[in-house]
Amino acid sequence: MAAPVLLVIAHGSRDPRHAATVHALVERVRAQRPGLRVETGFLDFNVPSVHGVLASLAAEGARDVVALPLLLTRAFHAKSDIPAVLRAAPARLRIRQAEVLGPSPLLLTALERRLYEAGLSPADKSSTGVVLASAGSSDPEAIAVIADIAREWWHTGWCAVRPAFASARLPRTEDAVRELRALGCARVAVAPYVLAPGFLPDRIARGAAGADVLAEVLGPAPEVARLLLRRYDAACHPALQALGA
Repeated sequence: MAAPVLLVIAHGSRDPRHAATVHALVERVRAQRPGLRVETGFLDFNVPSVHGVLASLAAEGARDVVALPLLLTRAFHAKSDIPAVLRAAPARLRIRQAEVLGPSPLLLTALERRLYEAGLSPADKSSTGVVLASAGSSDPEAIAVIADIAREWWHTGWCAVRPAFASARLPRTEDAVRELRALGCARVAVAPYVLAPGFLPDRIARGAAGADVLAEVLGPAPEVARLLLRRYDAACHPALQALGA
């Protein structure tokens, strides 16, 4: 019996870097799980659309699909947009919606990878304040998750970790940078908690002008690819969800 198709659902963007990064991540997922069929669909701006991919899969005779939101928090897209698109899918498809990626220890590992790639070292942790800069959301659940991640990450040894948001909520990245300076951190680093470049990540980068280090977006980090496969496996075998990620 064929394994369910993994359909990675990305938001989409007018910025061509967004789709390129999504495709690079999907290629890394394919490399980690040879033989698994992995498709990509976009909610907006880019092609193929989620609807178009689902229609093509049904026409080819596919039966089982795991739809995986390429999202870091459970906000509007995960709770409303994606379920609505999936409900409109061809009736012959059996579709399971996987959980969003965050929170996960793998994402913290990927964030640290990006900071070290940007020039920090593990020896810098105790003297470095970090801004955990996310896109932002009007969803209180999503905002609470970001605050929890910042607290958890701080307990791994950083001088301080402060959340910041590019939209919808305060503080902005530049505000958090100033707060960490005032706190007395020897250096300040900004870690974008976003998956791909685009308008809001660019706003985060502008807000990081006063920081010492700006990390790259998470993108196709190997930890992110592994996390996608964990969410896929948990959707295929719900008992795995209890084991955590």
